[in-house]
Formats: sequence, C-alpha cells, structure tokens
Amino acid sequence: MSYKILKNHPELQPFNGDIEMRMDRYKQKKEQLLQNGLTLKDFANAHKFFGFHKTKNGWIYREWAPGADQLYLTGDFNSWHWTDDPMTREENGVWTIELSSDMIMQGSKVMTIVENNKNKTQHLPLFTRRAVQDWKNGSWCCEVWDDEETFKWTDKGFKPEDHPIIYETHVGMSSEEYKIATYTEFADNVLPHVKDAGYNTVQLMAVMEHPYYGSFGYQVSNFYAASSRFGTPDELKYLVNKAHEMGIRVLLDVVHSHAVGNTLEGINLFDGTDYQFFHSGAKGDHPAWGTKCFNYDKPEVLHFLLSNLKFWMEEFHFDGFRFDGVTSMLYHDHALGTDFNSLDMYYTMNTDIETIIYLQLANELVHSINKRAVTIAEDMSGMPGTCDKVEEGGLGFDYRLGMGLPDMWIKLAKEVKDENWSLDWIWHELTFRNAPTIAYVESHDQALVGDKTMIFRFADAAMYTDMNKDCHNPTIDRAIALHKLTRLITMAAGGAGYLTFMGNEFGHPEWIDFPREGNGSSFHYCRRQWSLLNNDSLKYGCLYEFDKKMIEVAKQYDIYSEEYPTLKWIHDSDKVIAFERGGLVFVFNFHPTNAYSDYAIPVSKGVDHKVLFTSDDWCYNGFGNIHHNTVSAYTPGMEGNNIRLYLPPRTAIVLAPVK
Repeated sequence: MSYKILKNHPELQPFNGDIEMRMDRYKQKKEQLLQNGLTLKDFANAHKFFGFHKTKNGWIYREWAPGADQLYLTGDFNSWHWTDDPMTREENGVWTIELSSDMIMQGSKVMTIVENNKNKTQHLPLFTRRAVQDWKNGSWCCEVWDDEETFKWTDKGFKPEDHPIIYETHVGMSSEEYKIATYTEFADNVLPHVKDAGYNTVQLMAVMEHPYYGSFGYQVSNFYAASSRFGTPDELKYLVNKAHEMGIRVLLDVVHSHAVGNTLEGINLFDGTDYQFFHSGAKGDHPAWGTKCFNYDKPEVLHFLLSNLKFWMEEFHFDGFRFDGVTSMLYHDHALGTDFNSLDMYYTMNTDIETIIYLQLANELVHSINKRAVTIAEDMSGMPGTCDKVEEGGLGFDYRLGMGLPDMWIKLAKEVKDENWSLDWIWHELTFRNAPTIAYVESHDQALVGDKTMIFRFADAAMYTDMNKDCHNPTIDRAIALHKLTRLITMAAGGAGYLTFMGNEFGHPEWIDFPREGNGSSFHYCRRQWSLLNNDSLKYGCLYEFDKKMIEVAKQYDIYSEEYPTLKWIHDSDKVIAFERGGLVFVFNFHPTNAYSDYAIPVSKGVDHKVLFTSDDWCYNGFGNIHHNTVSAYTPGMEGNNIRLYLPPRTAIVLAPVK
C-alpha cells in the first residue's frame, strides 16, 4: 500500500518500499506490545507498578532486574544493613518487598543492593521519584516519595495558544544571584516576565535528574525523578500549575536519546548486565558523548521509556516534549560527520529502524494522552516525514527545530562582513524546510562556554562600556541593529513557531559556563543578569521592548496560520528583502551604509498601508528616521502595486494594509 507521506512528499516515491517496510515493522511491534486489547496508554504504566507504592499496611517496592541473583532493600529504616531485608524474586525478573508503615515513610532514605556472583553493588531504584545529593561528598541516595496525589491542581480546562512561541529556560540559572535557583523562585519571578514578554510556551531544561550539573541536564541518571537541586516534586507542580494559570504551556526537555553511564545513581548495569537497557558491547556506548545507548527494540525498554512520557504528562501536567538528540538516535553512526545531501541518506542500512518505531510509538502515545500536546524533534538531519502523522507513514512530531538557522547566523557573524551577506542564501535557509519548524537565532547551545551570545559576537568588549542610552558607539549601534533584524526576519519567515533562550530576548551578554573545577566553581556565567534589563539607563530594555513588540504583532496577525511567507522583493546588491505573511508586509534593509528614498516594494493589496513598528523607532534604540505615516499602494484598476518607503541602513519596517 502507499501511505499519505508520499502525497505530502512526492519526492519520496522511489522509497515507497522502505516506507512500507518501516510501517510493517511498526505494526508488528505494536502487536507484540499490545496484547489482549491493550492500548498504548494501558501499556505505558510501568511507573504505576514498579517503584514504591503505598498499601493498606505500609509500602510495596517492586523492581525489574532479570539478570540479578538477589536484590535487597537497605536504608535508614534498617540502619543501612545491606542484606537484612532481601527481596523476593517473581516472574519475568520482577523483585518485590513489602514493608510496614512504621519502617518506611515519606522521606525515608533507601538504596537497592544488587547481588551478582556474590558481588554486591549499590544502586538507586530504577523508578525513584526523588534522588538527593549530599553536596559535601557527592554521594546520592533515594528518598521515598509518596505517589498519592496531594498537590491541588487548578489548571483544569487549560487550553494553550495554537502556535508555540517558546521561552527556553533552565531553572537553576534563572536567578541573578550566585546560586542554583528553585522551581518556586522560577515560578514567582520568571514566569511573570515570560507572560509580559508574550511567549506562550516555556521549555524546561535539566528537569530529569542528572548527577553532573554542568551537563545542562543532558546526561540523565534518574528518568522518573524531578531534579532535587531545584526543589521538591510538588514545587515543580506549583511551577507548571502557575504557568497554566497564566496561559503558558510547559514543555519538558526529555532525554531518551541516551543515559549517563553512572551505576550508583544511574540505570547502567543495574542488574549486573550491560544489556538490561542498552545495547551490549561497543554498540551500547556513544562514541562522542561517553554515554549509554538504549536498545529500542526491547519491549522492557519501550515499557520504561513510554511509561516515562506518560508519567511526566500525568504526574506533572507537562504539555508535551522537546525530544533531545533525535539525530543521534536515528542513525547507527549517530550522524557523526554525516552530510545529508541526498534523500538516499535516509534510506540506508545506517538508519536505525528500531529508533523510528520508538519515536512513532512515543508520538502516538503523547497525542493520545493529550490531543493538544506538542512534540518537537531536535533533528538536524531533516529526516523526511518527521512531522507527518504516524498513520501516514511519518514519525508523528508536530515540529522540528530549525537547527540550521543559528548555524547560518553564526557563520555570517564570524566569517562574513555584513555588507557581503547573501540575502539569497539567507532566504533559502529561512524558507527551505520539509516540516513545520521552530525557528530561532540562538538557543542555549550557541552560548555555551567557548562561544558567545549573538549580540556579544557583534559587539564584544564594547558591551562592557558602551551600552548606556546616551552612547552611540558604531560597534554597539551595529550590534543592536543586527540583533533586531536577525530576530525579526527569523521569527517572521523561518518557521511555524519561534524560540529564544532565557535572557537573549534582551541581548544577554557573554556566555554560559556552569560551576566546575576549571573556573573555581564559579556561578558568574551560570545566572541571568536581569538587572541589565531593569536598568533604565542601559539599552537592554529597548531590545526587550522590540522583542515584545514583534511577538505581539506576530500573534495579533496570526502570521503562523500561513505555512510559508511570500517573497515580494529581493535585491542582493541593495541588501533589501521584503515578504508578506499573515497579511503583513516585512521589509528589511541589511545594507550597513546605504539609505534609500522612495524605494518601491511590491505588495499584494493596492491599498493604504500603515506602519506598525520599525527597528529604527526611538523606543527600540533606533534613530527615529522613519515616520509612521500611511503609505499608499492604490492605483485605479489594479489589484496590487508598490509601496514606496524610506529605508535607512540596517532597518526593518513592518506594515499592515489599512482595512
């Protein structure tokens, strides 16, 4: 049979056989997992069986460790005597122990002891809800956490806006203080800023527990534990609930692409085998990241990971996920050094069909739990069908990250004088996409230690001395102008949604560096300097107001209801480009020195147009050279014509037809 993906992407017709094979494998896997009338939602309930659960008389703890000879539970309840409380082996590698309520209670500290060949090792339970670290000696243990619902949710009926405009965040570095911020502080201090800025989606990084703070949360150890660095599970629920009350959806940065190799605080070698969750041998080791690679073909691994998605959605009310490392997952060589320059690259022996099936199952599950859920793939390979529906032959994501866009802007900033920027290349990169895309100029990735925020690339040391409003250093003027232009054109033309990292909307300087031995455990670059934004004598507030205005207009005119912008004019020598989207006209002059009078821009409607805002407006730290007078494109007997504009250097204008 032919799937609808071929209608959506007719260029894939030569690969119809591969697509049918993948879908056959997907159906076979579902039949294997879902017997006796089960649905995916029924199947994804591992967290409701394994781990610690209250009973009438106390607690029951279940664990899955098929390769182990014996399991024990130890903790403060038995004075940490490792073998005093053995667990009972049942069918299919399940181990069980029941304890009375006078032995185990909320907050009890416990560890699992696993015996193999008379050797005993310590491990945190696989389904631990709360892993806590002793900062003095770096050790971890599990705190028993009551899974009964005690938090009082008030978000029933929450309905997010359609198109995600995403504020990517890290709770720990969200304070200006030299510390790790908390879920509560983020909810009370940062969420109001997100709301004011107009972003309708918060993406939370580093929530899944991880032993090394500097990993940015991408080396997960405990998949069911909300990081205790930032507070308790109930405090995370408070954050999500408050976001929903403000009309903000919350996405979890979910890391199912790999796992940290740690054994005590991770899931690696839990039952004594290297193949419990991961591929055995070298295939189970990620050559670039030093982490472990899941075996997505194994039903028990699918049970663990799919249940994990359901857990975060039902327990914490997350509205979807940004799936990390999808490119690495999709290919056996993890796409290291691979150039995806032809469609054949997606249909070779290098493509991991088991991963494709897992991602299809994951997306089907997420959308069956919440039909308004959003899933985003971090995939730089451009796998065709990433955002086509599963039943149509696709992977089922709603969006993919436009990872090529920040690469383009960084390349231009580092290697090309802006008078030599190619508008044809910029337009191609902004609009050449095979799936709904989340566009962005920079995320957290672009400012990690060794790199810089985009405005810092343009301004460098001048940001330390010349950001006062009464200063017009040419370096700063250029940096601020390009900061505004790159963001506006990316948001308006680059995708079906938009993203920025916390603080970048107002031009946060410098870079991100977590406390580590190499920097004296300093928090200096692992925080957000909100005082820059709130200082009325500095220019950061002007950048914030510009960012706020462009998002306000994009939402007001629903520009993402149109899949693509319509190019109306491009002149590479003049460095002028204009396009329409959502009924608006976006005009950019990227030339560093040339100003143009009465520059003719073709428009679709031969009517009067009003200027909504410009990057040159005084309030956005411009020079106020553009009047907000109505301009006419009306010519009798013609449907469309030209509007004639004054275009100062490095300036953007946004206009709307007058009704």
